[in-house]
Amino acid sequence: MPNIVLIGGGSSSGKTFITKGALKEIDSDDITYISFDDYYRDISDLSIEDRKKENFDHPDAFDWDLLLKHISALKQGKSIEKPIYDFNILTRSDKTEIVSPKKVIIFEGIMALENPMIRKLADLKIFVDASPERRFLRRLIRDHSERTNRPYEFIINQYFDTVKPMFDLYIKPTEVYSDAIIYNEGTAASESKATNILTTLLLSVLNEKEYPKD
Repeated sequence: MPNIVLIGGGSSSGKTFITKGALKEIDSDDITYISFDDYYRDISDLSIEDRKKENFDHPDAFDWDLLLKHISALKQGKSIEKPIYDFNILTRSDKTEIVSPKKVIIFEGIMALENPMIRKLADLKIFVDASPERRFLRRLIRDHSERTNRPYEFIINQYFDTVKPMFDLYIKPTEVYSDAIIYNEGTAASESKATNILTTLLLSVLNEKEYPKD
């Protein structure tokens, strides 16, 4: 039976970076990586301007029914047709991806540990943490350079209007549900250590060691 690994933490805490680093180290065809971002609700019926007003850091921004359905299916050894999110248009693209179950299936995203029904399906739950200053700087650089050059004013306003308040209210409290908290401050030494810790944890699951559930 596939093992589900949830990796949560604040926006720009380095979740994706260290996860991809760990996957590169392990280099196994027995692990599948899925981003929670692909499960943002479909809001293609809204204009681009209205999409920009959406609170993407609130739990209601996600399609929990589809997430639960897909995680349950993968856990049962069934393939899924996963949506693909496009950050440049702020909604799902018209493309999908067939994902087949593997020995380890990673779901990574800001709300990975928020839903109790999904937590019950997990074999390992991890929270990646970093200082607010580091997360803000990472997000500022990333969103401006990688996401159709969003203006700095928009990025800054979004961070203080929704990203930080939602982190404090919904995301930070989920660390209590984790089996491990990995601190990633962003220095070369910190990122290397965080990646090594995650690599060890994933190898433990890959080798079928048991972890307690809720």
